[in-house]
Amino acid sequence: MNAQYKLGKMPATYDKRDLQFSNYRTTAPLPPYPKYFGHEQLIPAKGWQMLGNGPDNTVSPGFQGAGDCVFAGGDHETMLWTLEGGKPAVFTGANSIADYSAVTGYDPANPASDQGTDVRTALAYRQNTGLIDSTGNRHKVAAYLALEPGNTDHLYEALYLFGVVGIGIQFPSSAMDQFNAGKPWSVVSGASVEGGHYIPLVARRTNLECVTWGQIQQMTSGFYKKYCDEAWAILSPEVFKNGTDLEGFNFAQLQADLNALSGQ
Repeated sequence: MNAQYKLGKMPATYDKRDLQFSNYRTTAPLPPYPKYFGHEQLIPAKGWQMLGNGPDNTVSPGFQGAGDCVFAGGDHETMLWTLEGGKPAVFTGANSIADYSAVTGYDPANPASDQGTDVRTALAYRQNTGLIDSTGNRHKVAAYLALEPGNTDHLYEALYLFGVVGIGIQFPSSAMDQFNAGKPWSVVSGASVEGGHYIPLVARRTNLECVTWGQIQQMTSGFYKKYCDEAWAILSPEVFKNGTDLEGFNFAQLQADLNALSGQ
């Protein structure tokens, strides 16, 4: 594992109260997804930023990174949603680390406190408190639905519908070599798992595309099936402009369906 890049996702946990995307999928008809889709190109290649998940002077001079991938990923997701919605929010590594510290107790002065994050706990924080941006504004999500890990049909539907799917992977040693070489993440026989990592999927092109360590990274569907241990369709009201997002979906109807599922 390259020491300049950090992991930081705790093992996946499960709760029978989670909203399930598969239930929503059977409750309302979903629009067909095209072969290729995504809005990741709205953000320039160098615009994603490290957000504290590796060397990042926006946290503090000489900061070498922390295992805040769950919050860095959440900020990346929010950057894209708010840009699509016409009110782009700006995040820095300091923002990601502030939320990471608030939820987990991480203290940059105490490396032993860098223990990573439970994704479900972070999602609840994002729904109830929201992620802080560089101006001090909080960005809340409206709902999050669990996907069946490895189910690519559900993944493509959710990714097209919601614009982002946040996934947790068990990160194999081969993936860092592929990342450093600019190659897609694919399954390599004999690779050992080095820890958990959270990443937002943001597009489907020739391969799936995610954001990690400040850049777009491709991932094969085989890699997703093998290493994903949790996946979440996350609904943000900030992606909608005049009531619809870039795919023309109606937020009010989606929210009504989600409320019905959750018994609200």
